[in-house]
Amino acid sequence: MGTIKKTQNCDTQHDKSSRKLFVLDTNILLHEPHAIYSFQEHDVVIPMTVLEELDRIKDSKRDVARDARVAIRALEAIFHDATPEEISTGIPFGKQITDSNHVSGTISILADFDIQDSDKAFADKAGDNRILNGVLSLQNSSAPREVVLITKDINMRLRAKGAGVEHVEDYRTDQLIDDVQFLTKGFTEYKGNFWDNFKQVESKNIGSKTFHTVDREGLEPTYINQYLIDEDSDFAGRVEELTPTTAKIRDLGREHLLHRQAWDVRSKNIYQGMALNALLDPDIDLVILTGAAGSGKTILAMAAALEMTIEKKIFDKIIVTRNTPDIGEAIGFLPGTEEEKMLPWLAAITDTLEALHKNDHNTEGSLKYICDKANIQFKSINFMRGRSIQNAFVLLDECQNLTASQIKTIITRCGEGSKIVCSGNLAQIDSTYLTPVTSGLTYIVERFKSFEGSVNVHLNGVVRSRLAEFAEENL
Repeated sequence: MGTIKKTQNCDTQHDKSSRKLFVLDTNILLHEPHAIYSFQEHDVVIPMTVLEELDRIKDSKRDVARDARVAIRALEAIFHDATPEEISTGIPFGKQITDSNHVSGTISILADFDIQDSDKAFADKAGDNRILNGVLSLQNSSAPREVVLITKDINMRLRAKGAGVEHVEDYRTDQLIDDVQFLTKGFTEYKGNFWDNFKQVESKNIGSKTFHTVDREGLEPTYINQYLIDEDSDFAGRVEELTPTTAKIRDLGREHLLHRQAWDVRSKNIYQGMALNALLDPDIDLVILTGAAGSGKTILAMAAALEMTIEKKIFDKIIVTRNTPDIGEAIGFLPGTEEEKMLPWLAAITDTLEALHKNDHNTEGSLKYICDKANIQFKSINFMRGRSIQNAFVLLDECQNLTASQIKTIITRCGEGSKIVCSGNLAQIDSTYLTPVTSGLTYIVERFKSFEGSVNVHLNGVVRSRLAEFAEENL
């Protein structure tokens, strides 16, 4: 504790006035348990109500119970040796002092149950109202310092502004874009002829592969493994290498992509062709598929998984998992093994397997044979933590409902020889606190766009049926 006291002694009034006070709502710590470390240059305040809510959630059967426990442990690690006075006044995060006039921010706990009536906007003791009263009290007592309430609850932000809180913000540390329309689609479609954009092209054949080296100035903003197509020619390619001045493009050919197939599933458009190209490429470790319902994300991923596991014998097993918002509460009440409990949530996968074998003489027998042959395992996302998955083809479905930290947990499970496919539709987010721009799916698309071992493809068009296509466009 000696270091903390020394740091506090050299914290001048000028230092305090230049730092903001960030008050975190409970949903911030459930969204990102280590969010407190995103504000280290300022002062973080945790209302007592937040700790009480975390305490109630940590022992529940909700899927956020683990995040609540992680947040509590992070706070305990900071406060475990602190005195009550230090907890209320603020403890430095522990960063080294960079110079004599600057220290890192602090974190403290606000006793929001003991607020003077003059500072209260709400008389009742509901959780959100206690937090808002605490923010208003800080705002009055800490002026002219800026007090900012951070919450992912839109209605909480509206109520805070209505109650007189001057600064209310969403948590945007893990938000990489401001509008989902700017999210990279994984391909660039050029008007006219692609080759008209370049004065000089150097082509080279290496075995059966053809590569073109072009001036990077002729390309629109591009990333490694981004697909390139045009309107007028038969060209389709993928960026293989990038230098500050040039780009090396592998020529794939539009017709070749349109005829790609796996497990007797043939691409129905150029976008599915690009997706199959990535799914069947053994050098690609992560494939991210986005697109509307009915665009073919699940069936392409499953077809590629069966092809590479059974026919090509690249993988030893297929692991299928997805986010289930109420799985923590409901899975224990369903009969059977873990895999049998998961089947209601993975009906999309079993429906896809049936569609792939609907023309077999005995569909049920074929499905049982394929599941055994490919060693298909249906796993709960909760039981994926702590595992190291080797030589497996992993399908992570409905990723739009996962936070960035949840997806990180799954991706980091993949060991040597494994491939993971993350798919989702950003228009179908069920999570209370996620939006298209804060979804973990959006996060990994942006984070992995420059990684040579990943490919992202947005599947345009709905190929499920004309009814589904009309519904997607008009409802």
